[in-house]
Amino acid sequence: MLEIERKFLVTSDSYKKEAFSKKRIIQGYLNSNPERTVRVRIKENKAYLTIKGRSNTTGMSRFEWEKEIPVEEAENLLLLCEKGVIDKTRFEVKVGNHTYEVDEFYGENEGLEMAEIELQTETEMFEKPSWLGAEVTNDERYYNSYLSKNPYKNW
Repeated sequence: MLEIERKFLVTSDSYKKEAFSKKRIIQGYLNSNPERTVRVRIKENKAYLTIKGRSNTTGMSRFEWEKEIPVEEAENLLLLCEKGVIDKTRFEVKVGNHTYEVDEFYGENEGLEMAEIELQTETEMFEKPSWLGAEVTNDERYYNSYLSKNPYKNW
């Protein structure tokens, strides 16, 4: 129930040619308070309710609880969400022993492309592909909960 991840900007779309999976994601926040975010997500034909705690001082680790729920329930919960739904396509790219999740955002966050990698420990080594840009792990502006209220287009 501990999520350890690092986030990076993306410098080109060459990851798309390397992707083994591509899925559309729509998500909203029932609560976007950084102490405890509550997210509803529809990912293709599956849906999830996720609760995340505040990140630690490095920004890499935080509590995460997720449960699959029926898509119809998620659609109803999205109607209750705070303003600012996130719409994106997630590409999964295998690099070395890890899988990067690269999100291409639409709507108010159009133009933002960001990669995440989940790790077993904060000090775990990983391979960095050529399309990986600056690290933004500890920058809260790149959290989806922040982007839902403060879209990338307004920066």
